[in-house]
Amino acid sequence: MPPLATLVSGPAKMGLMSVTLKVVVPEGALSVLRVSPDEFGEELKRAAVAKWYELGTVSQSKGAEILGVSRSEFLDILSRYRVSPYQVDEEDLASEAPRG
Repeated sequence: MPPLATLVSGPAKMGLMSVTLKVVVPEGALSVLRVSPDEFGEELKRAAVAKWYELGTVSQSKGAEILGVSRSEFLDILSRYRVSPYQVDEEDLASEAPRG
């Protein structure tokens, strides 16, 4: 079984170092979203970064940077994936809860 993703190259893009990944998916995966391979790759990237934000792995600023969009556009992407822009964990809630 081939690897799901492999590093292809590392060219500079917009003054920043970047890497290109080759992602292996079944041929039918593109037809699910009815998109071109390039559009599928962009959709996959947006979904991954939205999930990373939801998990607390990246900040809004870093998520926007990874996707090459403004923070406002990143918030729109989060909304599209039904990810709350407000990331609060149980510890934060407990510290803010009124003490009775």
